Amino acid sequence: MTATARLLIAGGRVLGQGADPHLPAIADLRIDGGRVAAIGRGLEAEGARVIDARGKLVIPGFVNAHYHSHDVFLKGYFEPQPLEQWVLNALPRNYPPRSPAEIRARTLLGAVECIRGGITTIQDMVTLFPMSGEQVDAVVNAYAESGLRTVLALQVADTGPLDTVPYWRETIPAELQSMLGGGGPGPDLVARVAAELAARIGRHPRITWALAPSSPERCSRTMLERLAALAERHTLPVFTHLYISKAEAVNARLNFGASQGSLIRLLEEVGLLGPRLGLAHGVWLAPDEIALIADAGTGLILNPVSNLKNKNGVAPIRDLIAAGVDLALGCDNCSCTDAQNMFQAMKAMCLLAAVSDPEAGPPDAFDAIRAATEGGARRTGLADEIGHIAVGKKADLAILDLADPAFVPLNSVPRQLVYGESGRGVETVIVDGAVVMEDRVIKTVDEAALRAEVDAAMAGFRADAAAVIARNEKLAPYIRAADRRIWSHDLGFRRYVGR
Repeated sequence: MTATARLLIAGGRVLGQGADPHLPAIADLRIDGGRVAAIGRGLEAEGARVIDARGKLVIPGFVNAHYHSHDVFLKGYFEPQPLEQWVLNALPRNYPPRSPAEIRARTLLGAVECIRGGITTIQDMVTLFPMSGEQVDAVVNAYAESGLRTVLALQVADTGPLDTVPYWRETIPAELQSMLGGGGPGPDLVARVAAELAARIGRHPRITWALAPSSPERCSRTMLERLAALAERHTLPVFTHLYISKAEAVNARLNFGASQGSLIRLLEEVGLLGPRLGLAHGVWLAPDEIALIADAGTGLILNPVSNLKNKNGVAPIRDLIAAGVDLALGCDNCSCTDAQNMFQAMKAMCLLAAVSDPEAGPPDAFDAIRAATEGGARRTGLADEIGHIAVGKKADLAILDLADPAFVPLNSVPRQLVYGESGRGVETVIVDGAVVMEDRVIKTVDEAALRAEVDAAMAGFRADAAAVIARNEKLAPYIRAADRRIWSHDLGFRRYVGR
């Protein structure tokens, strides 16, 4: 897909333009060579293709800063359940290796859903098992075909769940522990990632790269140090999960005494804590750790919907804002949110702060929009290119219909965008100056053909998923017993009502 030579988006309300933040000014946008070339009233077409945006809203494309494409086929599979139970059913390593054809189909399907919701950039923290060049190519080629801007990271870990989840080793019977799989030394995953990066960095203009240690406790210190060196060598962003559940915070207190019981201090010790690091979730951050990440310039990616579905609790959103932590937003796995929908994420970000603080105050709709756009741009290392609408920026845009009931009457575009819109109003999406969806029709992917590819893959996938879920059901009572012990720990703060 190549950028359209010239576009003129005429007569839309452009978010971020004008003196009244609630009622953005009407303006034209001229796009040339994939970038915004001019913003103003009455711009001449000058040979450009014209998109009539009268009665429409033009916004910067959303940045889904935390996403995993590897479990797209598991959407709709699960009711809410604790993280440690859910993850056993979603982890690629618990499934037989998937074919490149299946990987292509699931990657494209996730990309199409993102585009339909006005997402123009994603950070895909994808797990490929086993990691092979053919599998990586299937992901890369699918994203190139879709038209999405993608920050791709191959997720790695080398420490298994018996050594990371408190009380599993003593609670789960020895004869069942092999069902959990291992972390083991296994292949040299850092070397493998380095090789894949070397073969692909700079190969595609809309695909950039990052590193993804799964989480600090699931990676050996040696792995973390080597990833830090690799990130430094290639100037790459790094993404990792951090304190999603109380189990992870308890594990840090029990097993990381050398780092004062803190995974943040561990990340500092291995050279990863800093502005290039994005921490996903952060629900169970302690107050002193919030101060550490703020001082380091490390960003945090909130995933409020998946945190609710996986019974993790609510991140300390207001404390993070007060400390000055740079926030972004993500939609997380398809099997623990069921939707790649930044409107849901923005609304949840604003409303969940009320769980812990009844007084009026941040975050508001403006904070949520900034997190979903500019915050994500900073976390992905693309702040110079995307995140808001300005001359010289990449033309990554979404156009919404202001005739949709969510915007009638039009009182405040930001508030109605966050609290009222569901994604229904997204009509047209532009990435890098190219129209990837117009009038709700995807232009880069034959969706009928894609559905046929998905259907062809699902029979085998469903059989494998059923086997995985049935096997893990045998572990469920022991996992619940370990959970009860975990919840008995007093960390000095709460992220869950009554806990």
